[in-house]
Amino acid sequence: MSKVFVVDTNKVALDPVHPGRARLLLSQGQAAVYRRYPFTIILNKSVEEPQVRPLRVKLDPGSKTTGIAIVDDESGEVVFAAELAHRGSAIKKALDERRAVRHSRRQRKTRYRKQRYSNRKKGKGWLPPSLVSRITNVLTWVKRLQKYCPIVAVSLELVKFDTQLMQNPDISGVEYQQGTLQGYEVREYLLAKWKRACAYCGKSGIPLQIEHIQARANGGTNRISNLCLACEKCNTAKGTRDINDFLKKKPQVLKRVLAQVKVPLKDASVVNATRFALLERLKVLGLPIECGSGGLTKFNRTMRALPKAHWLDAACVGNSTPDLLHVKGIVPLLITANGHGCRQVRLVDKFGFPRGKPKQAKVVKGFQTGDIVKAVVTKGVNTGIHVGRVAVRTKGSFNITTEASKTIQGINHRYCTALHHCDGYSYGQGAPIPCLKKGMLVSSPCVQAQGSPQALF
Repeated sequence: MSKVFVVDTNKVALDPVHPGRARLLLSQGQAAVYRRYPFTIILNKSVEEPQVRPLRVKLDPGSKTTGIAIVDDESGEVVFAAELAHRGSAIKKALDERRAVRHSRRQRKTRYRKQRYSNRKKGKGWLPPSLVSRITNVLTWVKRLQKYCPIVAVSLELVKFDTQLMQNPDISGVEYQQGTLQGYEVREYLLAKWKRACAYCGKSGIPLQIEHIQARANGGTNRISNLCLACEKCNTAKGTRDINDFLKKKPQVLKRVLAQVKVPLKDASVVNATRFALLERLKVLGLPIECGSGGLTKFNRTMRALPKAHWLDAACVGNSTPDLLHVKGIVPLLITANGHGCRQVRLVDKFGFPRGKPKQAKVVKGFQTGDIVKAVVTKGVNTGIHVGRVAVRTKGSFNITTEASKTIQGINHRYCTALHHCDGYSYGQGAPIPCLKKGMLVSSPCVQAQGSPQALF
């Protein structure tokens, strides 16, 4: 079960406690709620020379979602888990729209305007804003968690896929190439590239095998560009036949497979582009950092018979992963990056001309739209207790949207108490993993190696 963070009255991080213990402290008046997300309580006294257990924050950076887990290395207990959804695609979309407006404005038959974009230079290590946003989100949450619990180390999945190594298996290190981890690197890459489905029939949710598009018996190689995924039925039916002959009655499938072979893995490119920038930013925190590869993460998760999930991948990052991870009852916190509002100085119409200022976030009676509040209404139609996200109104009558997506309108500000101020993120709760039988592997559709000479492993 996820634990509750605790800080003393001086805001010094203490050992996280069981939720039952936190409820007892709150009911006895020894503590108060400090933050709702992640749930943190603050004691009404200071603790002199606290004895705390060192914890490790583990990160599995992704293109769309980053897994976060806090693990006790000694006991193997997962103290906290979260999945952070990034907004890189929203940022790219906004930049594309702005670019389109500026481009159309330059093409109009108006007075000549000297070009100003040609003198812009990108500094060393420049990254597009959509990628910078991912790095900033991860760094923000590592700093937050460092405030609420005694984190002494960081584990980071540094390399998602070693694409150069997989494209050229003879580059160096023969023992590494033929080792267990290299097999997991290739498997994980193919699963991601072919979307965990058979390349020929499109079936998913079944055991998959590594398939050579050009059979090795016909001169095919083990290069990653010659590999795809296939179910046992399709793999057996193809055998050593040429792919053009095998799919001659399915020209659309043939066209799709040949095109997919050449398509780079976009998500892997995003992770590879930001991995070292994130590492350098994390070094500033002054904590020892352990790095691991994506293949090692999957190897650790598979050996512990854990299902596929972002936060479980994070818990399995690096060589420091305990032999036994206690994940029963853990409910991950789902975090979605929403940004802090609009930064535009002026809004523009469809022709690119200014039409006014964008709406600014306003504070009414100490509340701001997006805050999570608790309203205890004692009279009127809305009598009761309502908890949710508030939309403020200048007249002081607010609307509250509860977790059940029900909107309560016309609640006076005097009934409201702030639980969590708007911080650019929205929150939810994930589902705990199902109970696992000992030794049972319940991960996503796995890749099985063939017993024939065509099998790579």
